[in-house]
Amino acid sequence: MSPSFELETPLPGANFAGRLRPVAARGAHAIVEAAEREPGLLTEALAKSEGLLLIQGLDEIAREPELLLRLSRLFGPEIENYRENLTPPNFWHETVPEILVLSNKPPCLHKPPKRPDPPLTADGKFPTQFPHRKGWHTDQSYRRPPPDVSLFYAVTPVAKEAGQTIFANGTLAYEALSSELKAKVDKLEGLHCYSAYGRNREAALKGETPPPLERHQRSQRQPVVRVHPVTGRRSLYICEQGQMDFIDGPIIGMEKGPNGDGEKLLFQLMKHMTSREFIYVHEWTRGDLLVWDNRCLVHAATWYDAEKEERLMWRTTVSGNPGALYAGEKKSWIAEGGAQQSAAM
Repeated sequence: MSPSFELETPLPGANFAGRLRPVAARGAHAIVEAAEREPGLLTEALAKSEGLLLIQGLDEIAREPELLLRLSRLFGPEIENYRENLTPPNFWHETVPEILVLSNKPPCLHKPPKRPDPPLTADGKFPTQFPHRKGWHTDQSYRRPPPDVSLFYAVTPVAKEAGQTIFANGTLAYEALSSELKAKVDKLEGLHCYSAYGRNREAALKGETPPPLERHQRSQRQPVVRVHPVTGRRSLYICEQGQMDFIDGPIIGMEKGPNGDGEKLLFQLMKHMTSREFIYVHEWTRGDLLVWDNRCLVHAATWYDAEKEERLMWRTTVSGNPGALYAGEKKSWIAEGGAQQSAAM
């Protein structure tokens, strides 16, 4: 694909995802400079990898975080500034406002998710499929237009077999649906919400009246099946119970709320999308950078022992090419006075 890089795809143990290897460049500086000389290289590699791209050996980024920002700019024109939205200051990077810090140590104190219950499947394997594995989402789907790409960098990962990030491919999952189910879901819309606004499944089950929201905080409709603006392929674009509105949704035009027909369809699709053949599990190594396409993938974090291990990860979020469906739309999460909705952790 390039004299400077080789692309290995799919990654071992998966039916998608790719590893981008420099042919001659060594170290983050050289890799970033080589990528900058070929501006379309990384977006092409991401598309050929079906939405998930791994670049390793970028240890220098931990000392020079601006390098992560330079790589991020190669995926789109707009990088989210976390100091300009309502993201709490303990998640800010000290010097680069476009970097979101995720760590279990002060000042961030971001806790890992709980272990699945039970911790292993009936045949003794690491659980990945919904509903055994929970927490599946695509970043900031409660916004219109939603973001394109996330970059996630391992400054200090935890030991192997914990703290993994799991990905599910919505494109492969959609293409494997029956023709009847494709016809059913093609024109449907889901209703996505910010988890802190009292509208997800957990909140709905409590029966509490959700708080009133400003216009820029309201849940947003998104297509259940999204057409990718680069590849033209169709993909399931859904989240599970934590980021879907169960007060007025989760599926527009279907029975609302927990245990309704909308939930039944959503959970059917989510269980299908997280089947083994559509999954990649990443075991982190220091200096790893994963780039994922929010337009066609969902992901889930996993447990690690936060009492015994330290984890430090950096994230950037890139926007600018959501597709024709969103053409001309104003950003739903920005109020008239300029206040913004927070970015989800």
